[in-house]
Amino acid sequence: MNWIERVFKLREHGTTVRTELLAGLTTFLTMAYIIFVNPSILGDAGMPKDAVFVATCLIAALGTTIMGLYANYPIALAPGMGLNAYFAYVVVLQMGFTWQAALGAVFISGCLFLAMTLFGLRGLIIRAIPHSLRLAITVGIGLFLALIALKSAGIVAASPATFVTLGDLHTPQVVLAVLGFVLIVTLDKLKVPGAILIGIVAVTIASFFFGGNEFRGVFSAPPSIAPTFLQLDIKAALTGGILNVVLVFFLVELFDATGTLMGVAKRAGLLVPGRMERLNKSLLADSGAIFAGALLGTSSTTAYAESASGVQAGGRTGLTAVTVAVLFLACLFIAPLAGVVPAYATAPALFFVACLMLRELTELDWGDTTEVIPGTVTALAMPFTYSIANGLAFGFITYAVLKLFTGKAREVHWMVWIIGGVFLFKFIYIGGH
Repeated sequence: MNWIERVFKLREHGTTVRTELLAGLTTFLTMAYIIFVNPSILGDAGMPKDAVFVATCLIAALGTTIMGLYANYPIALAPGMGLNAYFAYVVVLQMGFTWQAALGAVFISGCLFLAMTLFGLRGLIIRAIPHSLRLAITVGIGLFLALIALKSAGIVAASPATFVTLGDLHTPQVVLAVLGFVLIVTLDKLKVPGAILIGIVAVTIASFFFGGNEFRGVFSAPPSIAPTFLQLDIKAALTGGILNVVLVFFLVELFDATGTLMGVAKRAGLLVPGRMERLNKSLLADSGAIFAGALLGTSSTTAYAESASGVQAGGRTGLTAVTVAVLFLACLFIAPLAGVVPAYATAPALFFVACLMLRELTELDWGDTTEVIPGTVTALAMPFTYSIANGLAFGFITYAVLKLFTGKAREVHWMVWIIGGVFLFKFIYIGGH
């Protein structure tokens, strides 16, 4: 096992192989939904679902492996939710571009993203993020995960009158999710290893008896990726009408992934005085995954907030990420088994992690409204706009405006003015997509 220690430095991070493997399995189970949801969403844009399924598994495995081996972070990558919906429902179905042109736009944004990382601009942006917004990112991701979890469990439902409302609490899914949450919290308090994973597995097993879940076998041969592989249309993506789309992809990728990386790394205790030690390597890993995903045939790949569940389960190194990557590869052959974990089984795990991430609120300087208000705006906007990037956008704009009007403009890093201005331009001239 010496090579594992050399590569991942487990002792230095106070972890073990068993802990890292359990953490990887936990992260995978909380984000495995993407291998079914992504093909469904992109399929609505006319893309071949089977090929998108393969592309999703492959890019998640590739990107997460690079993150684990190169950056040694317990953070998983996969095609991002929200970005895939924008790709399918706005760019293709609403604006009328072909999915091949949309893939071209993702590829170009990925190249820009990678260039920014290589030239150190992305690292400069991250270092310019004020302390209050850094704290708020973690809280906002927690609230964002909480909303996803409550929706997946059926506790929160859509309402035309009030946007959200209480779901039907009498369904077996809600009852199982609540029991799973109580089980996870109890086991965690009793310091039982793998508490989150035990909760997910317990609810999944119970779902066969009480939730109408069906066992659909274990193995199946992977479909062909040929229908989407290298099908992107870069020439069409360079036409005037779609350049706005490239900018939107770029901005959301930049701040969604950056926010997630910082939030999860802080939760893992890897954010050392104001920066991540292996920051550039982690940034390169998720930058490279974007244009690689476009080549394979899927929308933008990003760091996953669900990685926080693995961190909570004890994951501290890239071995957690490599475990997730291996499981994504295995999904190419065990899709029926991977699809048997229902969303309401992983919802308790996400909600538990979300609750713990809110502790960062206590570190905000509540005596300075020019710090605390932008922080709370950032945190609240993430779940209410269903976007980590939008939360950061509102936070940057609020921070710059309040500092300007209260005579504290000199306290603001020059990069904050540029970022706030870019976001303001985006909202005014491009819209909120």
